[in-house]
Amino acid sequence: MRLAKTSLIAVCVAVLLVSSPAAAKLPPLSDEAKAKAAETAAKTEWTNKVGAYQLCRSMERTVEHYKKTASAGGKPVMAPVDTPPCTDPGAFVPPAATPPLEAAGAHSPPKTATAPPSSKQTAAELQGTAKK
Repeated sequence: MRLAKTSLIAVCVAVLLVSSPAAAKLPPLSDEAKAKAAETAAKTEWTNKVGAYQLCRSMERTVEHYKKTASAGGKPVMAPVDTPPCTDPGAFVPPAATPPLEAAGAHSPPKTATAPPSSKQTAAELQGTAKK
């Protein structure tokens, strides 16, 4: 029985030693995965804002109900505490997707090419000055 536990522990340690370097060498996230993660983060932030807005509105309704029932029962009502107004976060707007850079890291030209990039004219002829 003791030998079985010792061999089980040895196997577990061996598995951990072999698997930990493999987990450290994961490839970087693709641009699509990064965009999806950014959208998920934005959606979570918006959901938190909606939750805070709903809580704020609920507290306002509770205060109004308390004031109404307390004044009807003849109880004194405390002076209200100044708080910021509830702000509605509005509808969810996903973050704008940025186009990926080209593989070489260069940016595309601003206009679509209408002619081949090279010509038989010299730079001076293209600029309109005569060749000397």
